[in-house]
Amino acid sequence: MNAAIKSIGAITAAAAAALFLASCSSAVSGNNNATHAVPAITATPEQTVSPPPSPAATPLETIAAAEEIKALYKMNKVYRFVPIEETTEKKVVLLTFDDGPHNKEVLTSLLDTLDKHHAKAIFFVNGYRVKDHPELLTLIQERGQTIGNHSWDHIDLKKEDEAKIEQQIGDVQKDVEDITGEPPRFFRPPYGSGGDKVKEIAKNHGLLFMTWSNGSLDWEQKSPGDPDKVIANVLEQLHPGANILMHELKWTAEALDGLLTKLEDKGYGFIDPATIELPAQS
Repeated sequence: MNAAIKSIGAITAAAAAALFLASCSSAVSGNNNATHAVPAITATPEQTVSPPPSPAATPLETIAAAEEIKALYKMNKVYRFVPIEETTEKKVVLLTFDDGPHNKEVLTSLLDTLDKHHAKAIFFVNGYRVKDHPELLTLIQERGQTIGNHSWDHIDLKKEDEAKIEQQIGDVQKDVEDITGEPPRFFRPPYGSGGDKVKEIAKNHGLLFMTWSNGSLDWEQKSPGDPDKVIANVLEQLHPGANILMHELKWTAEALDGLLTKLEDKGYGFIDPATIELPAQS
């Protein structure tokens, strides 16, 4: 009995093994003939890469760009401006404003009027006022106008020694550059009083020394409150290449629109300071 059971068990095991082998063989054969389904590949959307923002120009790059502008005018010995080339317009004037910045309302009025007439000017600033109103210096630059050096304390530099002159000019150069990123390129001595020492130190700082050739007399006591007088003073001295001296004063701001209109009516244009030949370019 036990032998029979063992025999049946052996037969059953053998049969199971045979069935298992047949199954494996069929599976292998079937897999060889079957076409495998390839999983679909979903395309990854192409990413749009934004270019990095252009870096802001450094102060040196700003100066370099300004220096690339072609010089059209040069200053003669009597501080008038003449064309470098014969084909350049001769009937032009340079607009300048001294003794700022100190009054936002007056300064803004001057800037607005200059914009209205598409005119450029030099604002000759004093260091002590720059120290008190750095935001007004920034405003001049932001409005596209040129900043000039008018000494620190508005003293008569002709009476000072070299060390004092250097301090009066050099400190303004440094402070203006610290605030705006670039130093002034033009210098006007207070009262128009200079001399060889002042001229040499200004030149050492890369500055074009100038006084003026047309004084508006807006600083005289008889002019306050009388914009028409300011206009008349300028027109009486008008000449091609005029270097017009004005100041950051209320009545000058009131006169400016009328003055520029009359100059335009007479066929005059306005020199962009960026087109003036500088000492380094000579």
